[in-house]
Amino acid sequence: MATTYSMVNDKKEIFGWAMYDWANSAFSTTVGTVFLGPYVASLARAAAEAANAATVSFLGVPVAPDSFLPYCISFSVGMQVLFLPILGGIADYSHLRKQMLQTFATLGAAATILLFLVTGSLWWLGGLLFVIANLSFGAAIVFYNAYLPDIATENERDRVSSFGWAMGYMGGGILLALNLAFFTLREQLGVPTDLAVRINLASAGLWWLGFSFFTWARLQPRHAARTLPSGETYTSIGFKQLRKTISEVRHFPETLKFLLAYFLYNDGIQTVIAISATFAAAPVLQGGLELDQTTLTSVILMIQFMAFFGALLWGRLSTRIGPKAAILVSLVIWTVVVIYAFGGLKGESRVIQFFILGGFIALVMGGSQAISRSLFAQMIPKGKEAEFFAFYEISERGTSWIGPLVFGLANQIFNNLRIGILSLIFFFIAGLILLPLVNVSKAIADAKNYRAETP
Repeated sequence: MATTYSMVNDKKEIFGWAMYDWANSAFSTTVGTVFLGPYVASLARAAAEAANAATVSFLGVPVAPDSFLPYCISFSVGMQVLFLPILGGIADYSHLRKQMLQTFATLGAAATILLFLVTGSLWWLGGLLFVIANLSFGAAIVFYNAYLPDIATENERDRVSSFGWAMGYMGGGILLALNLAFFTLREQLGVPTDLAVRINLASAGLWWLGFSFFTWARLQPRHAARTLPSGETYTSIGFKQLRKTISEVRHFPETLKFLLAYFLYNDGIQTVIAISATFAAAPVLQGGLELDQTTLTSVILMIQFMAFFGALLWGRLSTRIGPKAAILVSLVIWTVVVIYAFGGLKGESRVIQFFILGGFIALVMGGSQAISRSLFAQMIPKGKEAEFFAFYEISERGTSWIGPLVFGLANQIFNNLRIGILSLIFFFIAGLILLPLVNVSKAIADAKNYRAETP
């Protein structure tokens, strides 16, 4: 039986907690952002060409090569929406939060390491392993976020949350820089291109698993593990906890209002991040910037490392003006970014302008998300952290299709990427309208009163 641990604001434990962000961000950057998508698509295209067909067959279903991994991404997100609330209920009931974090982090890292095996006719294995890794990534993040109220007092959560995000940007950025350098020098090193990609993919899993041991060593369980009642399973307990939480959410109207605002403005943030590379590489006649791959790579790395300092800066800003005001400031900057991306970035100086715009994105990207996390942590009842952060996580991932859909439709209707980008202003304006309506003090009081009434 695990021992209980009650210390908060412990620097060693906070560092260990933040190291998990350092560890798992390698999956987001190296695998999700840069290497896996193009690699799996190229293998699938080769398989289609070998079969003299326009599509490949997966489980008997014809799939366009470039669409296979996006379908896998959508499926994995759908699985997260379905399972994360149940897993959160299990974690809160059983007090096995740390063990569940370890289990899913290890599973996700192992699946990522196994991406090394994806080659030739095994193109489909890349999608299968990505689904496992991405589902595990999302599950582990729920338990990781749920630790925030345990390790930091209310007055320290903005700083601690920002520190975690900053460490994530730094860790993910360092491995990505190393992998890009290795990939660039692959010919001089005598390494075939496909092998270089597979090594880079596997390195993300090794990084994720290896640095997670810092977290396992320093992150402490907060309660003794609870045994299951007779006749119950963890699955049945998870469903019961989920039903109970859904029936009790009426006690937290301001928390739900915040989640709705977060749904919207975070979808705008995620979409800007997701489509920025497409916008930068597209031809000028289509509204793009027509930048070369070297410039794109340089901007990605600059944003990754600048976001480290941006997250820390926003943590300090939050202590001065309050978390809600800090988020509102970030949304104003996001709105300006979208407007400038629509109307600016033209002429010979567009490369310099894009670097400057990337700097502003880096400034607010981690900060707005870090402060949102720490603010939400103050609005949830004690003992239900994992369940509420499961809803928080699926609010980030489960609605992530809306922004790309709006962008895609606007671009298709007007045949102009810049109008597609301008359409995203809706999400930031909606956040600027809804967030001021959230009564943060009442949300925090509701959570505390619930804790007082709960045995």
